[in-house]
Amino acid sequence: MGIIIPLKTPGFRARLREAHARGELVRIWRGNLEHGSFCGYVAGIGREYFLLSVVGDTLGFDGLYAMRHRDLTELEAPEEHAGFITRALALRGVEVPRPQGFPLDDIGQVVEAAGRQGPVIGVHVDTEEESEVCYIGRLLDLEDDGFNLQELSPDAEWLTEPSFFAWSEVSTVSFREPYGLALAEVAGAAPPIQRDGPGFGSLH
Repeated sequence: MGIIIPLKTPGFRARLREAHARGELVRIWRGNLEHGSFCGYVAGIGREYFLLSVVGDTLGFDGLYAMRHRDLTELEAPEEHAGFITRALALRGVEVPRPQGFPLDDIGQVVEAAGRQGPVIGVHVDTEEESEVCYIGRLLDLEDDGFNLQELSPDAEWLTEPSFFAWSEVSTVSFREPYGLALAEVAGAAPPIQRDGPGFGSLH
């Protein structure tokens, strides 16, 4: 069974680095944002964020998530059932990508790099209830205090008016997720958006 390390334990970030170096399967919890947990491989570590290549409940690759260090509440490394999960992935021929050199020192780097990884990204923002809400869309551009996204609806329909997200509200950025990629595939090419100059995006 893996060792669960509370957030306040000294060396927490160092343990993430060890798991990264060893290629260990880990499980993490963010108790202030959600009730569940994430299983996956640590693909990179920066000053503010770390990158987790997620293994889903169906034992397949479930996307890459750049998460804030400060949101973590528990870490299990190695994951309790790592032996079974790694064998199942190997037998199924599932490849769990771990990009090299992904920038994770600040949110601007994360968003810009994620936008180059595929047609859409997932933008997870804090809410007043201290839980996350996720918006999926294609990155349009960056501004000094945030960025603009052309959103996809849950019915795979492109919105024609962009949405603006402030850097400070973004807790997680995800990309190469099967769900987001499916939305983009069904939606097809994005239509033109309404641009009214700098700062044109409406608040989400």
